[in-house]
Amino acid sequence: MEGNLSSYGTSLVLINCAATLFMTGLIWFVQVVHYPLMKHVGLVSYQGYQRAHMARTTWVVMPIMLLEIGTALGLLFVLTEPEHIHLAWRALMLLVVVWASTACLQVPAHRALLTRFENQTHGRLVKSNWVRTIAWSTRSVLMLLLCFSYVGSPSS
Repeated sequence: MEGNLSSYGTSLVLINCAATLFMTGLIWFVQVVHYPLMKHVGLVSYQGYQRAHMARTTWVVMPIMLLEIGTALGLLFVLTEPEHIHLAWRALMLLVVVWASTACLQVPAHRALLTRFENQTHGRLVKSNWVRTIAWSTRSVLMLLLCFSYVGSPSS
């Protein structure tokens, strides 16, 4: 039983770390390339572009975000070392920041951009997305620390 729990815990750590690293890479691409280029789509085709962007992006990010939050919560039940638990809690709080920012800042900006492109709304989207970019980047560092510490520890 102990071996199974340890194997399960190791799997959760690795899956959570992988999901976080995926999302961190994606958010940097979105922040540096994708969002800034939105202003070059053109007013005539922007509404269709924005609808397609939102639909397609949801299919890519939602499964990984749900996997990330699910495994992040699962870690709180399987980790036993205080240092690991502390890292997992800090990383989870950053994930709360990401989800709150998404719900309160980015989704409303995207919805506003559905009706028409506005420079002010677009600027707000790009600037506010730094919250997620920094939170996911910091979370990646914490998850890598947890991953190396947990997976590399003799008790795992």
